[in-house]
Amino acid sequence: MVLKLEHVTKRFGHFTAVDNLSLIIPKNEIFGFLGANGAGKTTTFRMILGLLEPSGGKIGWDEMQLNYSTSHLVGYLPEERGLYPKLKVRDQIVYLARLRGM
Repeated sequence: MVLKLEHVTKRFGHFTAVDNLSLIIPKNEIFGFLGANGAGKTTTFRMILGLLEPSGGKIGWDEMQLNYSTSHLVGYLPEERGLYPKLKVRDQIVYLARLRGM
């Protein structure tokens, strides 16, 4: 799958968390998203996953617009794993993958 962000912006009131971000991640690429605290990394991932709606721009997978019906194509494990905090990361990933039939 190709992930494409076109002129994506996210505002919270008067604060702009992500400003006009465009990028393409080709199929089979390993991609790292680095930046300082507050740079918009988590906000961007949440928009990619459909957990937050962009204020502007488009996000798509292989030309499909990302929405609730396509969100099952991507998994997300946030840094703050509040659901099972005592479970090892590997065990949590395996457990959640099995819930999804993987």
